[in-house]
Amino acid sequence: MSDLQARFEQAYADAQARPERPDNLTLLKLYAAYKQATEGDNGRDKPPFSDFVARAKWDAWKKLEGTGREEAMQKFIDTAEAVRAA
Repeated sequence: MSDLQARFEQAYADAQARPERPDNLTLLKLYAAYKQATEGDNGRDKPPFSDFVARAKWDAWKKLEGTGREEAMQKFIDTAEAVRAA
């Protein structure tokens, strides 16, 4: 396992264990970076406009289209560390 992969998995575990919930924008950034790192580009159908949560998640993930796995992992780590430092 690479150092980046280990740091990514640790950042994910730390984010899951946090007692405080980050704001919604930060949650979307974490979600999008995680999905891009683990699944790659968003190829799912666009949710209906009336499903606000699913649509926001889809849009956030779609914005990272073309981002490489390693870069997405680093984005997740950076965002998770910013949350922890706040």
